[in-house]
Amino acid sequence: MAARIDYLGLIAIPSRDGKGYRLATALSGSKPICEWSASGGLGSDGHVADEAGFRAHVEECLLHLRQRDALGRTTVDLPVHTPWGPSQCATRYAEGIVCHDTASHGGFHLDAKRNAAMHPALRLPNGWYEEDGDWARVATAYPGIFTDREKRSAEKILRDWIPDAWEAVHGRPLRRSESFTRDREGFARDHAADWIVISAARSPAFPGDVVGTATIGGHRGNAPTRSFLIPGSEYAAGRHGFVIDTARHKPLN
Repeated sequence: MAARIDYLGLIAIPSRDGKGYRLATALSGSKPICEWSASGGLGSDGHVADEAGFRAHVEECLLHLRQRDALGRTTVDLPVHTPWGPSQCATRYAEGIVCHDTASHGGFHLDAKRNAAMHPALRLPNGWYEEDGDWARVATAYPGIFTDREKRSAEKILRDWIPDAWEAVHGRPLRRSESFTRDREGFARDHAADWIVISAARSPAFPGDVVGTATIGGHRGNAPTRSFLIPGSEYAAGRHGFVIDTARHKPLN
């Protein structure tokens, strides 16, 4: 399945495990959709279960582009030096809020007035907010200049990766089910005394099984390690790590 929205192409590629489709983005160009292929995918845009999910995703993208156009963002020429190198392209989202692209990275810069107006838990002192995670601070502080899709993404980033800031803004603690980081912290507490696999490899000596190298609590660095034999059908890295059951998994050293 594929769709064209203005300059954006979306391709639904069957997952290797047969469960749904992974979504690839592409520049749609002038080719008819029937000539597009998986090799033309430029980036990843998530996963859907079926055709209905793909259609819903296309509608979400269309709404995002319409909302973005309505926000009136403008391209500006601002030859400034950012923390990631010289700015090659800049987009003004609002007065005093500009997003810069560089050769390798990018992010937002807020002037002193807009930065000072942010919630203290969201504010970074230098006014620079990189594009992978910290941009979510800006979207949370100034939701009116972002699309619905961008705001949903920012909300998830803040909950998963900057939970202290989310909790300060919303005035309540996050449950483990609401935040990847809070869940990882809980996992670490629950298994502080357990052997956690930090690397794994197929075992030539035991076909079908996995040799897991583990440390107490999954700590890395100079922590003492032990190796355990794990049935291949059972091993999966899991959300935060594989916990060794010393009663069942045979120690190899």
